Amino acid sequence: MNSWIKDVTSKRRDKLCIIAEILEIAKNGTLKTQIMYKANLSFAQLSEYLKYMLKIRLLDKLDATGKEVYIVTEKGLDFLQRHSELTELLKGENENGTNGKNGVKLPPQNLLKKT
Repeated sequence: MNSWIKDVTSKRRDKLCIIAEILEIAKNGTLKTQIMYKANLSFAQLSEYLKYMLKIRLLDKLDATGKEVYIVTEKGLDFLQRHSELTELLKGENENGTNGKNGVKLPPQNLLKKT
C-alpha cells in the first residue's frame, strides 16, 4: 500500500499541530495537567513536548503560588499565527478536493483540519 494512502487514512496529528494545540491551550497560562487533558496527551508525551517547547522558548514556566503555570511567549504567539496562516493557505482547495490554487496538489481535508 502506498505510504501516502496510509497517512491519509490515519487520524494521527503531526507534531506541529500538537505544538500549536499546546500553545493555544496555554495562551492565558495553564497547569500541566490541564494541557495534558485538553491536548489528549499522555504524561510522558506532554513532558517531552514541554521540555522541547521550553528549550526553544515557545513557552515559559512560571511559579504561581507553588504551582507551575505554562504560558505562551511572544515567539510562541508568532508560531501560532504562522501555523494558522499556513493552514488557511492549504485550505484553498476546490470542491473535488484534488487541486488548490494554481492547480497545486493538496493533501486531503482531514489532514488540514485544525486540532
